[in-house]
Order: sequence, then C-alpha cells, then structure tokens
Amino acid sequence: MIRKFYTDVMLGEVPGGWQVLLDGRGVKTVGGAAQIVPTQGLGEALAAEWRRQGDKIDPASLLLRDMADYAIDVVAADRAAIADGLIAYAETDTLCYRADPDAPLYAHQQAAWEPLLARFEAEHGIALVRVSGILHRPQPAPALAVLRARLETLNPFALAGVEAMAKLAASLITALAALDTDGGDAPLALWQAACLEEEWQADLWGRDEEAEKRRARREADFLRTCGFARLAQA
Repeated sequence: MIRKFYTDVMLGEVPGGWQVLLDGRGVKTVGGAAQIVPTQGLGEALAAEWRRQGDKIDPASLLLRDMADYAIDVVAADRAAIADGLIAYAETDTLCYRADPDAPLYAHQQAAWEPLLARFEAEHGIALVRVSGILHRPQPAPALAVLRARLETLNPFALAGVEAMAKLAASLITALAALDTDGGDAPLALWQAACLEEEWQADLWGRDEEAEKRRARREADFLRTCGFARLAQA
C-alpha cells in the first residue's frame, strides 16, 4: 500500500485514444510509455479503478491498469509472438479433446462442447478435429490460418485479453467466443463449459475448500479479462 498522491481523476481524449489524468498528469505504464487506450469505455473503467482508491493506494487492486500496461509494453511490441503462442492453444484446445466415447464424461462433453464448437466453426468457416483420448492430433492448417488472421485483426488490448482468457480456459476457442459473443451471461456460460472436466472431477471425488477458492478466483479473472478485451474493441 502506498499513500494516495492525487485528488482528481479525469479521463482525457488525447491523440491516439484516451488517457487517465491524475491531477491533470497522464498515467504512464510501468515501462514509461503514456498509458493511452483505444476506447472511451476502457478509459472509464481504468479511471474507475483510480477513483475507488482510499487514503492509500492498493496496487493489487489496479488490475485493469496492469493489463493495459501489459498490452502497451509487451503485446504491442511483438503482436506476432503473442499470436503464435495463441495458435499453440488452438492446437490442443480443451473443447476439441474429449474422453473416450465409452467413458461417462464423454456424453457430458458432447452435450456442452459440441454446440459451442459447431457454432464457432460455422461463424469462422472452418472445421476442427475432435480428439478422443490423450493422443495429440494436429488441427488443419487452413483452420489455424483463419484463426491466426482473426487474431491479427485485434488491437494489442483485445489481444492481451484473449491471451489471458485462453490461458485461463486452456482454450483459444473459448477466449475468442467470449470476446465476440453477445449477452451479459454468455462469457460466464463459456467459462463454465471450459471448466466442465474440472467440475466433473470435483463432483466425483469431492470438493476441497482451497480448490474451490482457486476456481472462484480464476472465474473472476476470466470475466474481468473478458470485460477488458470487449471494452478495448467497443
């Protein structure tokens, strides 16, 4: 915690976007760059974090600020590397890997994942390989090329959000669907679908209090990150 060093929080429109102003001074990233975001909505969300601070600033509560810093200092510097890493998630996407067909979990995966995956394929005009068991099978190169092209359309802020969501869900499909889907509850439904196997195991073997807390934190992280990414391209 550090002593609060500002009184007024404003959002200013500046060349290239929007920037939070603390007592008239523009916020900078950890790397020293001006923290300019592409949309007013994202700027307002960042300003709200600063307004919520009390007499002391809790850096751990400035989560959107940290994401904006990462987008500017890291993602914008090498968007191709971030996209490469995300395509690796597509190669082993959770929604494409199912249990053996005779296992009880398989029917639950089919019911929850197949409609999501089929809709995603239709929206992007691609076909993805479904895999039963643990053996890896590569995804078709044309499908990966389409996904790569979609990632290249994202600004660094939305791309940073998709990266974080994909890591949390072990699924690029889930991350892109959450970014693009309409409806307030849709990101939560997508997150819950991605966690189906984990929840199945918890129901089967019993729930642990610490594990439940970790799951709740990851869910909150996913939803917050989704909000960040969606605001970044609104």
